[in-house]
Amino acid sequence: MARKVIVAGNWKMNKTASEGVALVEALKPLVADVCECCAEVVVCPTFTTLSAVVEACKGSNVKVGAQNVHWAESGAFTGEISAAMLKEAGVEYVIIGHSERRQYFGETDATVNSRLKAAVAAGLKPIVCIGETLEEREGNKTEAVLGKQLEDGLKDLDSATVGAMVLAYEPVWAIGTGKTATPEMAQETHAFIRSKVAELFGKEAAENVRIQYGGSMKPENAEELVRQADIDGGLIGGAALKADSFAALVKNAIKGAGC
Repeated sequence: MARKVIVAGNWKMNKTASEGVALVEALKPLVADVCECCAEVVVCPTFTTLSAVVEACKGSNVKVGAQNVHWAESGAFTGEISAAMLKEAGVEYVIIGHSERRQYFGETDATVNSRLKAAVAAGLKPIVCIGETLEEREGNKTEAVLGKQLEDGLKDLDSATVGAMVLAYEPVWAIGTGKTATPEMAQETHAFIRSKVAELFGKEAAENVRIQYGGSMKPENAEELVRQADIDGGLIGGAALKADSFAALVKNAIKGAGC
């Protein structure tokens, strides 16, 4: 079964509400011909920009995701956002466990698991990030690190839930550095991730789960990366902040998938 390509733009801490709407309005006509049967286009703004962007995306084929979610339904968690709040705001996807959350804000595999369960319970579609640092890669620890992130981050989930979610492989050493794993390097790691999902949750879940590449994917390399058997799209940072570059990346990713 062919997996649907998914390209998600993570805006990080960029774009006010008005700027976000302007970006989406510029993006919509550029991706209007992208068939939803073979590809999904997602933008993930900041929390304060979400509502305006959701409204701007209505009636288009651009979906909206959030950049984080808390595990509790409500309570004394200043600065946090619950899954129910995101759901009511019209959000469809949510990024969980991004490397920057892990690096700067103490995110762990255990908190990823808690956030993930809350997102799934609320009917949100999670994009769960995993990845290794340069030190871990150079120490030949990539598979051990990714295996543990999958085991602990997806703990207690059933195979159907895992098969329906999105994983994003982020080689941390390639984010925002301009460094990119070769398509062959990326494919080797994606193939390992899929094999680990098969080991933990069964063959069907492994065949269904979509695995994005999240390491400096650009319009220039998107086609070649997505042409690889186990790369199903990208989680995009800088290239998602301009409509023309993001649209070009989406189109090239679709070409790579043979759509």
